[in-house]
Amino acid sequence: MIYLDNNATTRPSSGVIRAVRRGLGEFWHNPSSVHRPGQAARAQVELARRAVADLIGAKPREITFTSGGTESIDLAIRGSLGRSPKAVLLTTRVEHAAVRELAQDLEKTRQAEIRWLPVDCEGVAAPILNGEASIVSIQWANNETGAIQPVNEIGVLARAVGAVFHVDATQWVGKMPTDVSTGWCDLLTFSPHKFHGPKGVGVLWARAGVGVRPRLIGTQELAQRGGTENVPGILGAGEAAREAMKWLEKEPERSRLAGLRDRFESAVLAGFPGAVVNGPRDPVRRLWNTTNIGFPRLEAEALLLLLSERGVCASAGAACSSGSLEPSPVLLAFGVPPEIAHGSLRFSLSRRTTAREIDQGAALVVECAHRLARALK
Repeated sequence: MIYLDNNATTRPSSGVIRAVRRGLGEFWHNPSSVHRPGQAARAQVELARRAVADLIGAKPREITFTSGGTESIDLAIRGSLGRSPKAVLLTTRVEHAAVRELAQDLEKTRQAEIRWLPVDCEGVAAPILNGEASIVSIQWANNETGAIQPVNEIGVLARAVGAVFHVDATQWVGKMPTDVSTGWCDLLTFSPHKFHGPKGVGVLWARAGVGVRPRLIGTQELAQRGGTENVPGILGAGEAAREAMKWLEKEPERSRLAGLRDRFESAVLAGFPGAVVNGPRDPVRRLWNTTNIGFPRLEAEALLLLLSERGVCASAGAACSSGSLEPSPVLLAFGVPPEIAHGSLRFSLSRRTTAREIDQGAALVVECAHRLARALK
């Protein structure tokens, strides 16, 4: 198999698998118990918390473990809404569904007023605040196109108006250096399975002094999130964070992988005239691991099935919504024509992707696209 799917490329390392197994076989006790085995499990959870905190330049007590990135986002946004008499959430229509659909639900249930920040024709948010806001939520890098958002500029504006600034860093953390210690944002969420950790674990970082009301009441996670901790998943997340920190020290590796991404794009565009890259034209303005390519008048689902038969795993838009027959709302939101959006696929690399996989994958994508195009004539 050739993995060019965001979740499939980041399969756990052997070290992460060993950590998860230790959590299942050795530290399976409840970390809230006062007996010795329970406290041994607690010690392992806290070591993992420290590793995750170190990855983003935070303090361990500022880290809350959740069930995944979606829950972390929900906790960050809903947990911050009560800070102002008039709850106003400012976000964009190119966010991950975990933010975008949450915003729509909050508006529908009249829990918050939603204001949509404009984006340009490449899917990049404008660094402006259109009116007052109590919380601003922006993703650091787009999950479908890799577009890097101007989070630092937006953070400065949010602070100037007294708004809480939440950054969805799910696609960023573990792939690029991250340091929240300078105070440029208030809340940051991510998921270790995006950097070779296990699924089922999410992380919320909250700057000291930023109050977040818990959604699940309980004493666990410093009373920020009730429920017995997923010890095996948390231990795997801690190991994934340690491995990511070591990898992030190797800047040439990111440049090499960005070059592979560009090589893949060039091969596909040359092999299938008419195909286009969705998102920023300048590759530097996109995260090194992501490309989104549109094949005009083709259907993404049909192309994915052909690729799967040839051993290539990719996705149409976000992996959690790739079964939908509708074009990506993210692409439509920044003006990608429907005939291109319907035929757009997202391809992702990981730090383990090889040049051979890139070359073979590009050749198979071109072959399958031509095969589907001929069938439609």
